Amino acid sequence: MTQTGVVGGRLTDQVSLGVLASWVPRDAVEDAVAAAGKGARRAGGKLPPHVMVYFVMALALFADEDYEEVAARLAGTLQGWGCWDDGWEVPTSGGICQARQRLGAEPLEALFGQVAAPVADLDTAGAFVGGWRLMSVDGMEWDVPDSAANRAAFGSKAGPAGPGAFPKVRVVSISECGSHAAVAAAVGPAAGGKGSGEQALARGLYRRLEQDWLLLADRNFYGWKDWCAAAGTGAALLWRVRSNVALPVLEPLGDGSWRSVLVSPRIDPRSAARRGLLAAAGRGEDLDEDQARYVRAIEYQVPDRDGHGKDERIILITTITDWRAAPAAELAQAYHQRWEHEGGNAQLKTYLRGPGRILRSQSPAMAEQEIWGYLLTHYAISALTCAAATAAGIDPDRVKFKRTVRIIRRAIGPAFPP
Repeated sequence: MTQTGVVGGRLTDQVSLGVLASWVPRDAVEDAVAAAGKGARRAGGKLPPHVMVYFVMALALFADEDYEEVAARLAGTLQGWGCWDDGWEVPTSGGICQARQRLGAEPLEALFGQVAAPVADLDTAGAFVGGWRLMSVDGMEWDVPDSAANRAAFGSKAGPAGPGAFPKVRVVSISECGSHAAVAAAVGPAAGGKGSGEQALARGLYRRLEQDWLLLADRNFYGWKDWCAAAGTGAALLWRVRSNVALPVLEPLGDGSWRSVLVSPRIDPRSAARRGLLAAAGRGEDLDEDQARYVRAIEYQVPDRDGHGKDERIILITTITDWRAAPAAELAQAYHQRWEHEGGNAQLKTYLRGPGRILRSQSPAMAEQEIWGYLLTHYAISALTCAAATAAGIDPDRVKFKRTVRIIRRAIGPAFPP
């Protein structure tokens, strides 16, 4: 993401006045808490579940502050809304920790699933190609405290010097390129063995795809099962593949791309069955999608850049088989919007959490709760920034995320509704 440009004048007002409340509303919080069975156990408690949801989001917004300072800021907000009893005092760290444990991670995960949705519109720069909304899938890792429980649950990656210093949690998300807003996410161990990799976590997210999306993915995500799962939703796909993926030329197309076919790896490459499938594909016949699927392939090179040492060969496959609907040059340009996802991940880990910082939570459940709090807070900021930038007629990339966070921190009064 480009961290240039300014937030100024009218745009600053829109960002600071909207803050977070409109994107994570109180009624949605209450619904998520109720659905998770985490409602308040008694009336009149000063740390009811909905307050704790906003507290966990505030932990992400004020990563440098301790529990009691974050609670004091939140209490000030609630006092401003007339929802903090004059006889209450800011809870101790111990009381806050117990309230977090009572809440658990489930309400925040459910809340994210409820509120997180694409926010860019047709006027948002870089958000669409043709009639498709640009989306991407990518993963990142988070360091968590080196407690016995965290290490047992999440594992740690070993290097030449032995196990890593901290256990790691993997987060895979689907994000909107135009806004950087994540709209679906999965959390799992980064070193937990089979089923904990990026492909496995992403596979559970593909059911969330919409038919007007164009999902971008790097070559690490390609696999026959994954392609079929994502393509089966009806969404358009544009994925990079490794150079060893067989992509026979069935028909050269007018934009330099070619019509091709993917064949299930279960079918022996030397078998008569495979040869028969390729022959049928060459004739344009209907194929059993459990065995083979038509794609369109695009190949190009990125000219040598400083630090890379050689031209980079890129091979893309797409479900958009009509080259007139999306010419190769247009799709090649669109694919590089995938880096917007990298920018969004950097916003989360560098500008919210802080560079090199580990999470606070000593237990797996609280670590997951904390991560969902980060995802919710980042979603709200991204959505707010996108809406304000679009209204101002500028690219959201021109809005400095770091400065936006500072504005929201200064405007914490209206940030969290009672």
